[in-house]
Amino acid sequence: MAARILEPLPVDPANPTAILTDLEEAIAGQRCLLPVPLHDRSRTQLLRDTQHVGRPIDGSIALVMATSGSTGTPKGAQLTARNLVSSADATHHYLGGEGQWLLPMPAHHIAGIQVLIRSLIAGVEPLALDLSNGFQIPAFLAATRELAETGDRLYTSLAPMQLAKAMDTLEGIEALRLFDALLIGGAALNPQTRRAAEELGIKIVTTYGSSETAGGCVYDGHPLPGARMKVRNGRIHLGGPMIAQGYRNLPDHEAFAEPGWFATSDTGELQEGVLKVQGRLDSVIDSGGLKLHPEVLEQALLGVPGVTGACVVGIPHPRLGQAIVAAYSGGATPEQVIEGLDELPRWQLPKELRHLDELPLIGPGKVDRRGVEKLF
Repeated sequence: MAARILEPLPVDPANPTAILTDLEEAIAGQRCLLPVPLHDRSRTQLLRDTQHVGRPIDGSIALVMATSGSTGTPKGAQLTARNLVSSADATHHYLGGEGQWLLPMPAHHIAGIQVLIRSLIAGVEPLALDLSNGFQIPAFLAATRELAETGDRLYTSLAPMQLAKAMDTLEGIEALRLFDALLIGGAALNPQTRRAAEELGIKIVTTYGSSETAGGCVYDGHPLPGARMKVRNGRIHLGGPMIAQGYRNLPDHEAFAEPGWFATSDTGELQEGVLKVQGRLDSVIDSGGLKLHPEVLEQALLGVPGVTGACVVGIPHPRLGQAIVAAYSGGATPEQVIEGLDELPRWQLPKELRHLDELPLIGPGKVDRRGVEKLF
């Protein structure tokens, strides 16, 4: 296929469905697009520069989806129409059929843009929230009620923090219970939140994936139809028709060394065919010769009543090499948090614990670990 020119695609948080025609043209092989946030000039300029906007690109590429880029240059996953459509079809197959979609998250990220693509594939008009002033529960309920009047199956995709916010109000709970499935991804789900959701009859599906896999391709630990997964030396590898065609700005990256597969930066294990994600390869903390996946301690923190968010990082320490420190949000006091971690080995307890009103974020529900490190 002849080369095209990579174009920027500004996404307005007040009206993300305005890009539907652009997405149709990209899927039809007419354009190659890089979604960028309309009102974030610095991020947009960074993406334009690193992803070589205005230069030729393989004509088979429909979208270049940037990674969060919290620790350096954002990588640009090159997604073909086949990648995007196979992901959308597999999602509908797993969920039990096509339906109406509500978009309550930024559409310049893969989770948000896939809501729009699934709607295009299903032939329905998606409904999107105006996120100019954040995720507002009254608007979420009104939009959900409007979609429910169609009588079709009802789906949405949320970050864990959005789910927790919705579950804090009766309005939010009413809206959540109307959905046939809620796709929850981008970060670990608080086990307390999941238990409460199940008790309330809220139908949650946890997702695992990334821009490199055209969005979530493992649901509740099981691969979507057509997707594959394996764990090699503790590292999770994902395969299938939704795997990106490498990186725009890093063409020889080792993550795509095996054709048809993406080597993630996560560790995990398969337990009777179910994938259990343990943590990031590059975030392991070595404290006095003992190694800790911060996600293990984060899950323990999230299990403490009154903790709504948690981030664990390692900081330089003259004797230990790295000291384990943690920041959390929620109503629990530091004393209550430490008491709630009583069953953990003492070496895993944070050497310093900091309470924040809100954890710093770099995307929908993704905590900015670098930002937390700077706090200590």
